[in-house]
Amino acid sequence: PQWYPARQSLRLDPKGRSLKDEDVLQSLPVGTTATLYFRDLGAQISWVTVFLTEYAGPLLIYLLFYFRVPFLYGPRYDFTASRHRVVHLACCCHSFHYVKRLLETLFVHRFSHGTMPLRNIFKNCTYYWGFAAWMAYYINHPLYTPPGECHLSLSPVCHCHCHLCVTVTCVSPVCHCSKTRKIPYPTRNPFTWLFLLVSCPNYTYEVGSWIGFTIMTQCLPVALFSLVGFVQMAIWAQGKHRSYLREFRDYPPLRSPIIPFLL
Repeated sequence: PQWYPARQSLRLDPKGRSLKDEDVLQSLPVGTTATLYFRDLGAQISWVTVFLTEYAGPLLIYLLFYFRVPFLYGPRYDFTASRHRVVHLACCCHSFHYVKRLLETLFVHRFSHGTMPLRNIFKNCTYYWGFAAWMAYYINHPLYTPPGECHLSLSPVCHCHCHLCVTVTCVSPVCHCSKTRKIPYPTRNPFTWLFLLVSCPNYTYEVGSWIGFTIMTQCLPVALFSLVGFVQMAIWAQGKHRSYLREFRDYPPLRSPIIPFLL
């Protein structure tokens, strides 16, 4: 009884992949008899719950530093506003990013699995919440001085444009969010044209948005967050790209995982 359905994994091989919920026994590569191996996946939690938690945290944490609530920078700076325009733009861009992610989780994403291991929520929240606090502390610090405002003309536009591209790409019929496995192709929507060159344009746009945010703020923690995010998304993109190549023999050969012609 303690192994509720979400914790159960059935496999044809002890080291193989878990069978999908929709698999039918008659369609599996077995004969008149079959041996199924059971594995306890451990405590599980809903993907939606994890995403909402890990995205709501950075949104709230950043705003606490932006409004300079007490005990963050000292009494003389409590509830004071920064004099730099880049600080206000950074807050708008950062908030837009996580509000968009929350809305996507609720209304856009479809998850191939309903749950994930409970331990992941602690790992994910540590990553997102920790980096959000680190970035927000320096960007909203009373002594923060941007190196110049000449970079403010295009950086916020680049950041928001890339995020809109991510959303439009996910909503489009070529989305990775669908459970149906098929080759994604670009449509008449120009935001999907990057599918001509990469397998995971949503990751490409995501990296582009954080590059824009890094240029805008000129802040080292933001650059490190962008670098770590790029490495992780590159790993995910390469995995999806290899999966497409194995599954579809006619997969377009010119596509790269995340960066056209390079990676």
